[in-house]
Amino acid sequence: MHELSLCQSLIDQVQQLALTHGAQSVGLVTLKVGPLSGVEPALMQHAYPFASAGTLAAESTLVIELAPLKVRCESCGAETEAEPSWLVCAACGSCHTQLVSGDEMMLMSVELITAEGTNHV
Repeated sequence: MHELSLCQSLIDQVQQLALTHGAQSVGLVTLKVGPLSGVEPALMQHAYPFASAGTLAAESTLVIELAPLKVRCESCGAETEAEPSWLVCAACGSCHTQLVSGDEMMLMSVELITAEGTNHV
């Protein structure tokens, strides 16, 4: 399960942000995951509490937003959503497309809890 090692890397990044901003803890971590990222969101949710235990993010919640799979057509120039198994242009049907989004795993925001209140980074 490589999701545990991904969560550990995510927690390292979140912990560094929290320390840099003088946070006492982390409330919410929002991640964007595409269908071609190679990440299984349910396994990330399962691994997150284990990876965050004993850190400033121990009591935090992981929210995973699913990124749409989008392609740009080299034939007609349209940017459309596509299916993971069928990366064709929805506008003209061409298979000459380039992936625009859908393969990412990106940290979108972190809610930090400080003495002054809650901040989003």
